[in-house]
Amino acid sequence: MLIVRLIGVLLIIAVGTCFLAYALTRNPRHLSLAWALMKYALFAALGFFALLALERVLIL
Repeated sequence: MLIVRLIGVLLIIAVGTCFLAYALTRNPRHLSLAWALMKYALFAALGFFALLALERVLIL
């Protein structure tokens, strides 16, 4: 669980850094990287919560 939280914090930092880099440089490459990171982070979060829900169903 600690590893999942660490990865989540690192993803938030990476997305924030990409948005900041885009705001400072106006390079669209940074914005597209930030959107890609957010998309994969969302899919990972949905998968994580689906596994938590499945675990709850199997335990009950």
